[in-house]
Amino acid sequence: MNLSVKIANVTFKNPVTVASGTFGHAEKFYNQEEVKKLGAIVPKTVTYFSQQGNSPPRIIETPAGMLNAIGIENPGIDGFIEKKLPLFQKIGVPLIISILGHTDEQFIKITEKLNSAGGISALELNLSCPNLKHKILVAQDPMATYRVVDKVKKNSRFPVIAKLAPNVTDITEIALAAQDAGADAVSLINTFAAMVIDVRTRKSVLGNFTGGLSGPAIRPAALYFVHQVARKIKVPIIAMGGIMNADDALQFLIAGASMVAVGTANFVNPRASLEVLEGIRVYMKEHKLDDIREVIGSVREARH
Repeated sequence: MNLSVKIANVTFKNPVTVASGTFGHAEKFYNQEEVKKLGAIVPKTVTYFSQQGNSPPRIIETPAGMLNAIGIENPGIDGFIEKKLPLFQKIGVPLIISILGHTDEQFIKITEKLNSAGGISALELNLSCPNLKHKILVAQDPMATYRVVDKVKKNSRFPVIAKLAPNVTDITEIALAAQDAGADAVSLINTFAAMVIDVRTRKSVLGNFTGGLSGPAIRPAALYFVHQVARKIKVPIIAMGGIMNADDALQFLIAGASMVAVGTANFVNPRASLEVLEGIRVYMKEHKLDDIREVIGSVREARH
């Protein structure tokens, strides 16, 4: 049974990874033997300078989901390379490093530092985090998306993946801009901008006022976006958005995604991604499928 997938010149042994910022700390969880079964690991987004993140409360539970406003808390690229990256590299699983620059120049500088560090498989450009105080996200503007992807691609030793936002009128337009700029893949979707109000205090429950909604509540919308994008672009898609089990993941693969990332489910069940992987294997065996490519993009149009 062949579960391997490719992004540019990188081969991943299977299509299951974890969404950035959802899988704990390397020194606590990533040395577990089972983690080596994953196709890739995506650590929490790293920025040029260190960031403290947003004021608490940062996470609240919502119906069929979770609202978070962590705010990209991280040690900065230098701290990441010195203290975090070596721990990830010891695992032996391909690393997709999520990066965010607050300017084009920061994106380029982060890329150059990772070029020198080496030991990673791809860069994921976080163009779509809703927890920052930007008036407009890069991934909400096709011209800005093209500009940033183009600049990073020209400076990167590694394949470049553009992570897209659902808070747009037409996500396919943004995906095409990323592809035209040279992106080797796109990942979608990031969280939906959302909020919850405490009716007793009449204040937002989150310290940041608004946050990003994830979990099963957004899965049908995420699946729709993936299906729409898969019909328009030629580069691979890494899909995410409320994947809790293998059936959820298979829906995204059938819709056209080449890989899937498990996110919110990790907070409920730290083995969720491993169970998704095993469930995909069971599905393929039951349906006598020898290659994951027989699943990817195999959605059938309904007949009435």
